[in-house]
Amino acid sequence: MRVRLVAHTPEPEKVVAEAAQSCHSDRYPKLATEQVEGILGFVLGRGHRSVLEHASFTFSVEGLSRACSHQLVRHRAASYSQQSQRHVRARAYVTPPSIARSDQGLKMYEEAMNKNWEIYELLVKAGIPLEDARYVLPNATQTAIVITMNARELLHFFELRLCLKSQWEIRNLAGGMLREAKKVAPLLFEGSGPPCKRGVCPEGDVNCRLYPH
Repeated sequence: MRVRLVAHTPEPEKVVAEAAQSCHSDRYPKLATEQVEGILGFVLGRGHRSVLEHASFTFSVEGLSRACSHQLVRHRAASYSQQSQRHVRARAYVTPPSIARSDQGLKMYEEAMNKNWEIYELLVKAGIPLEDARYVLPNATQTAIVITMNARELLHFFELRLCLKSQWEIRNLAGGMLREAKKVAPLLFEGSGPPCKRGVCPEGDVNCRLYPH
């Protein structure tokens, strides 16, 4: 999977800090760089996240499965543009690590994938439109998607999808997005991750290795 940050609000941390400060000013404030950190710490520390919506981030993701993208689009406070199987020929699939570690499982899995692709290609060669031939493709089929989220939704996304109980592929996606976002807004996303990092576990899973005991 390849995750890239392709666009973002210019100076996202400064924009958020100035938006927060504008609530207490009679005109739009222009903050010095050294003022931004203090204001962001105050805002984030008190949970005043609405101002985070003024900063947006756009990611390009390649090589994720359709199984993963189906989970991703459940996060409705975001915008998505996904590669169309009606117009782009499917060419690859994702193999889960648990299957890759099993000799017998991997053999069965690859046999199934190869059979699916063989039928898909035969249908296409027989003149069946891509939009109909795709019906034989599995959830493992690779896709590409462009994602835009504001900083507030990103924090929520990271809380849910970096949890160890989250499915492995979307957890990897969230990790890649967080690494990219931190390159341009380290203060906004400092401490991002599952709530257990702050001592609270909404899952209540005492068997989780990160559960606070």
